[in-house]
Amino acid sequence: MMIIALLKGIAIGFSLAAPVGPIGVLCIRRTLAEGRRSALSTMLGAATADMVYGLVAAFGVTLVSEFVAQHTFWFRLIGGAVMIILGVRTYRAHIPPAPPRLSFNEHAGNFVSTFFLTLTNPLTLFAFAAVFAGVGTVEELSATKTAALLVGGVFIGSLAWFGTLTTLTYIFRNFLRTKGLDLVNRITGWLIVIFGTAAIVSGLF
Repeated sequence: MMIIALLKGIAIGFSLAAPVGPIGVLCIRRTLAEGRRSALSTMLGAATADMVYGLVAAFGVTLVSEFVAQHTFWFRLIGGAVMIILGVRTYRAHIPPAPPRLSFNEHAGNFVSTFFLTLTNPLTLFAFAAVFAGVGTVEELSATKTAALLVGGVFIGSLAWFGTLTTLTYIFRNFLRTKGLDLVNRITGWLIVIFGTAAIVSGLF
């Protein structure tokens, strides 16, 4: 039963992270501009945020879920504004031929920024709650150890998807010259701005 719960968590985490949204685009951009280590800190931030929302959905933390539901507009507004700023900065940035070596503080900044940016999408919480209810995990969630394994699986699955995405991006990076990297950078910048704008508009209506 516990192994099944872990495998279910991995499948849920992977499948919910798989659609390439703003966080996926951000992972791609940081892989191109800053290398695999920067991608790793970004991936860990996104996977940890997914795990937190999975934890809330699994253990039914009512206070947190109600707070998120009541402040959806502000979550989307803040997250959208941050994405627009990040997208503009990405568009204007130049990608060096060789990825720079980042300091510990810079890696920590990548982790924290990605963690909070992922949390600003409240639909993630509702998606986890819906999936948990729909794939026969209700009985499993009644046992604390089994629920913990399920949530741990979500973290592993989410990390596995972002790891796959960034690995493919890093391989692709080796085939691009400087102009090609800058073009991809501008495209990802526009995509992040579009995602940010969409988040704000969806919060208004």
